Amino acid sequence: MALLENNQLGKKKEGRTVGRGTQSIALIIFTLVASVAIEARLAYLQVIQGHSFSDRAKANRVRVISKQPERGNVFDRNGKLLATTRYPRSVYLWPMAHEKAGWDEKIGPRLSKILGIPQEEIEQKLEEAGSNSTSLVRVARDLNEAQVTALKEYETELKGVEIHTEAVRYYPHGSLMAHVIGYTRELTPEQLKKRKDEGYRLGDVIGQMGVEKSYEKMLRGEWGGQEVEVDGAGRPQKVLGEKQAKAGNDLHLTIDLDVQMAAAKVLAATGKRGAIVALDPNNGAVLAMVSNPSFDPNIFSKQKVSQKDWEVLQGKEHPLVNRALSAFPPASTFKIITTTAGLESGKFSPNTVLQTFGSLTVGGVTFGEWNHAGFGPLGFPGAMAMSSDTFFYQVGRGVGGPKLIEWTRKYGFGERTGFEFTSEESKGLVPDETWKQKVFRIPWTVGDTINMSIGQGALQVTPLQAAIMFAIPANGGYRIKPHLLKDHEEAKNWRTSIGMKDSTVKVLRDGLRKVITEGTGKRLNLPTIAPAAGKSGTAEAGVGRPNHTWFGAYAPFDKPEIVVVAFGENSGQHGGDFCGPMALRVLEEYFQKKYPGKYTKPEVEGADK
Repeated sequence: MALLENNQLGKKKEGRTVGRGTQSIALIIFTLVASVAIEARLAYLQVIQGHSFSDRAKANRVRVISKQPERGNVFDRNGKLLATTRYPRSVYLWPMAHEKAGWDEKIGPRLSKILGIPQEEIEQKLEEAGSNSTSLVRVARDLNEAQVTALKEYETELKGVEIHTEAVRYYPHGSLMAHVIGYTRELTPEQLKKRKDEGYRLGDVIGQMGVEKSYEKMLRGEWGGQEVEVDGAGRPQKVLGEKQAKAGNDLHLTIDLDVQMAAAKVLAATGKRGAIVALDPNNGAVLAMVSNPSFDPNIFSKQKVSQKDWEVLQGKEHPLVNRALSAFPPASTFKIITTTAGLESGKFSPNTVLQTFGSLTVGGVTFGEWNHAGFGPLGFPGAMAMSSDTFFYQVGRGVGGPKLIEWTRKYGFGERTGFEFTSEESKGLVPDETWKQKVFRIPWTVGDTINMSIGQGALQVTPLQAAIMFAIPANGGYRIKPHLLKDHEEAKNWRTSIGMKDSTVKVLRDGLRKVITEGTGKRLNLPTIAPAAGKSGTAEAGVGRPNHTWFGAYAPFDKPEIVVVAFGENSGQHGGDFCGPMALRVLEEYFQKKYPGKYTKPEVEGADK
């Protein structure tokens, strides 16, 4: 026992065991890894997510109350108002509103019931803005008195709901100016993606048609607003900064409202689809542009287009289509170009006289005269007055397809006119050898040339292009560029010569004047307007379909101030009978307003006025 104790006492005591071996190394590594992870997380939160957290914090104490710019007004050439702004009351929400307690139980359902809008639709707008957005989002506009009263009655329950006035487009003349002014509408999601870099935002409106679309940048203006600091309850404490909204520019158009009204009234009275264009033949200023049927652009200023309105807009009559810029066969109005090609080719002289017939057979195909009898021997002016088909068949055949097509293009057919509504304007169609081979895989024939010589076949022209055609003989051989924006540039800046001989211009003017004095346009040979020149046209529209009709005129014939082209789509009748009275009424409005007392007013306006 004693020996055992002595051995234990004599044994050397071992040192501490904590930290021995690999434990200290593991602890060091763990500490380093944890430190790196913490620092990485801090870096991620501060550097990568710092901007987002800063925005969230700012959104809790700073809010932006945006101020929409007032869109520029639009006036006619005499300063009459065509488009302006009204100020209805609208409902706005902060984007984070539907994330707060009570939204699904109280606020959302109550707001949906008052506004008559599904709660899901309201939430979708808020979600599109994003909960971090510091700007108010409009969820309804154009509140009526009952809705305003209800919102104020429940304002203690409807936290974050605000009522503000806003600028909304208003068109005082409704459908009268629809196809000229166009309309504005909230950006679609697709449009917003494309235009976001240009400063557009959710709920913004943009021109969708006509002047509103073409001059969007000039009319729009610049947003302004206040940056406001708020307390925890969202109450404004102080204004941190303010930027004044900049109103858009006012526009003055070349349109004459009185002429536009006369054109719209007489065209609508026919109950037919069609168009009327009036312009200054010297510089291309558009005085009137009407398409029927029309629509009221104010319906697009509503929060939502009604089902009834939508069905009308999308109906078979297609009221949104601007027929003044749509293409149709020009019929006998095209004889202006056939005459030009014949005289300029050198194959016919101003004194040419040709025998006319009841029909003409070429290549085994018989081409008829419109009166089935012919008119005997005629020169160019007489053939224009009587609109003899067989006369112009012979001219077209003598000139040949290539030369006729060349002059058709010189008159501007087959391409856009340069008018502001580029996306709405048809180029029309000038058929040629290449086109026919591509479409039908057969060559151009003399029969195609004969058809084209009287404005039939595949040839397609817009009423605006037809008005430019009439302006060329009216102004002495210049092709004009039509435009809507009024300015004080000289006429020469809006027109170019097409290289026509003076003798050709004279033959055209004599023929077009004779149409009015003794031909198919005698309805316009009245003292109610200045002495006019013009041409009718009646185009086949296909088997079983009523004819298209045309009438173009300018006056005074010796020093023209105005060109008017009237078009009736599938109107039936003849151009002089259906469209002549419409052109007459527009000319009466122009001359009797411009020269009071000079031209006798009609005692009784007939049904065709």
